[in-house]
Amino acid sequence: MNLSQKAVSHLYTSVCKSVVGQEHVVKSLIIALLTRGHVLLEGLPGTAKTRSIKSLADSMQASFGRVQFTPDLLPSDVTGSEVYREVAGKPQLDFQPGPIFNNLVLADEINRAPAKVQAALLEAMAEGTVTSAGKTRKLPELFLVLATQNPVDQEGTYPLPEAQMDRFTLKVNVAYPDREAELAIIKLVRQEENELQPTAEERSEAHAAEISAVTPADIIAGQRELADIYISPVMESYIVDLIMATRSGAQYSNASFPDWIEVGASPRASIALDRCARANAWLDGRDFVSPDDVRAVLHSVLGHRLSLSYDAAAHGIKAEQVVDDLLQHVAFGL
Repeated sequence: MNLSQKAVSHLYTSVCKSVVGQEHVVKSLIIALLTRGHVLLEGLPGTAKTRSIKSLADSMQASFGRVQFTPDLLPSDVTGSEVYREVAGKPQLDFQPGPIFNNLVLADEINRAPAKVQAALLEAMAEGTVTSAGKTRKLPELFLVLATQNPVDQEGTYPLPEAQMDRFTLKVNVAYPDREAELAIIKLVRQEENELQPTAEERSEAHAAEISAVTPADIIAGQRELADIYISPVMESYIVDLIMATRSGAQYSNASFPDWIEVGASPRASIALDRCARANAWLDGRDFVSPDDVRAVLHSVLGHRLSLSYDAAAHGIKAEQVVDDLLQHVAFGL
């Protein structure tokens, strides 16, 4: 295990201490960091979505910005805008950067804002730049949008545009914790509220000293090391076969997923699956990708990119079931 792997492993352990029972969420956030991607967390209120993202930011020496998405939010509230100022008695317009100009950006309850605000994120997520007042500005090298959303059937939510959904590398469903985790959560919160404990500022300083080794440079080093992870031609074919099956599954006559998919995944899914599989192998300390790496990330990479058919909706079929059926019928190495 090299230095960057040790740093990322320490980061994972540190975040898991603050987020009980959601290890798969923490791992997905780490994979998104390593793949220069973005992650969408979906779950009911109170399932530690925001806490997961804030804990990740607190465990790194990285800048953090938060946008609380509301129906009256404006695109300039996200990207920034030009502000009128007088300098030496002369008027001028200066650009005031918005919260998007940070390493980690929390888009909280992203589906509670209208489409025009959600669209403001598209350029930043795809190109790593923001264009305002006719000028394009580059975002930090380490840049990650961490979005949360409530289920779309809840009151006051807007469905995200398909183009924006496709730009999220991973979509992770956050479920309620089990009984043991619930007990651990109560104890953790009680400990945090204990008046005999140090103040919040003292805890923050102690925590920062503990994780001082985890910096954006460590993450960037890990991103570059993913290029050295070997992926065989057979594994590449497996990835492509999985994605192609979502577009045309006629050859899988015994499967149900072709009838459940209206529109298959785009080439972004193939790219994301390749990157995330390599990141999963890197996190496990291996220098090659195995079929289990692909299967480990497939649900998070593929589920939100599929448009399900009317037949699937009529029978209450979810994206997770579609991906399960896909995995069962698309064989590896054939």
